[in-house]
Amino acid sequence: MLCAVSGGLDSMCLLFMLDSWCKDRGGQVIAAHFNHQLRGAEADRDEAFVREACARRRVPLTAGRGDVRSFAEREGLSLEEAARTLRYAFLHRAAETEGCERIYTAHHADDNAETVLLNLVRGTGLRGLTGMDWRRGPLFRPLLEVSREELAEYAARWDIPHVEDETNANPDAASRNFLRLRVMPLLKELNPRAAEHICQTAGQLRTVDSSLEEDAAARTDHAERQKGRVILSVDALDHAPDAVRPRMLLRLFDLLGAGRKDIGAVHLNAILDLTRPAARGKEGRLSLPHGVTARCCRRQLILELRPQAPAEVRLTPGEPLRWGDYTLTLLERPDGEGISLDRPERPGESPVITAAPCPAGERLTLSGSRGARSVKRLCLDRHISPEERDRLPAIYANGKLAAVWRLGVDVEFLPEGNAVRFIKIERNREADGS
Repeated sequence: MLCAVSGGLDSMCLLFMLDSWCKDRGGQVIAAHFNHQLRGAEADRDEAFVREACARRRVPLTAGRGDVRSFAEREGLSLEEAARTLRYAFLHRAAETEGCERIYTAHHADDNAETVLLNLVRGTGLRGLTGMDWRRGPLFRPLLEVSREELAEYAARWDIPHVEDETNANPDAASRNFLRLRVMPLLKELNPRAAEHICQTAGQLRTVDSSLEEDAAARTDHAERQKGRVILSVDALDHAPDAVRPRMLLRLFDLLGAGRKDIGAVHLNAILDLTRPAARGKEGRLSLPHGVTARCCRRQLILELRPQAPAEVRLTPGEPLRWGDYTLTLLERPDGEGISLDRPERPGESPVITAAPCPAGERLTLSGSRGARSVKRLCLDRHISPEERDRLPAIYANGKLAAVWRLGVDVEFLPEGNAVRFIKIERNREADGS
């Protein structure tokens, strides 16, 4: 088994417990420590402490590190989110490498109560109020019914060493710190068992949540599944309780293979609106995350995956290329306007012309503009949705963005009287639903 060890009191107690349990039964625990590189010398101190503690108990250790700050900036995440993402990715890789079937973490009852309150404050549905799962896949949290105070007593009784993260004492360092240091003490003044009661309520809600999920699964078991498509009778939604309908839709995303990530209440409500009596008889369409389209036709709700455009494909003169919703053909100097793509790096060489999706952050300088603007901003100005934007073909010359269909040609690649190339772009009939 793999035990996540930060060096703090909670994880050192868990390591001590698991190691003792394994040694009594001929098993083996492997410690895993991830250095987030956020606290400089202090983070290195923690890693050194864990190494020494594991060596003293003869516990194998696997260690990793990652630049959390750079990852957070690159992905647009908070430091907490970035740290959690990299840490769990490391734990899963370590478990696979070491041949461990289970990953144990030291989350306890106070952590669970804090999670419920954080979700409540940030806005959540029923699922967010159920707190942490005791088990999720290979991940286990065996201390969820143990309080922080009980762990401190355990560490003192068995003389378990640990190190303190100085930022844990700073309420402004993270939202969870603020809740733990400022809010929870006030709640415990109202009732010393506040954390325990929050966890009990979360457990009761977990039972309700599980029942609703089972009901939704039963009501969607008969959904028709085809490759890239799932179909459910609108009657099934009509006959379901209000609390179950959104879960039935999420279940359809699961059956489709798209998953539930990034599917929020706004998407679920929009899908339900398609199925209401006032909308029936009109075949409306919704573009949803993960390349999913929803439509309602003849009292059937249809979710289907849009064909994904190739990542990047080279265009060959005169050969039509099907690319997502379009067919592209590279032509040699026909009549009409075009894109000047004959700007080879070396005389006599033709540039490599490719079609690819265009990242929202790429920039174009269009004729008449005051400078370069991002593709995202240009699409917003033209009322092009993010889903539609991701399907527009972008043209690259030797890896440099030259043009994006419906947006225009970069000034560097405008025709200037010299030999030019043209790209014929046709929208495929099936892309229009015909």
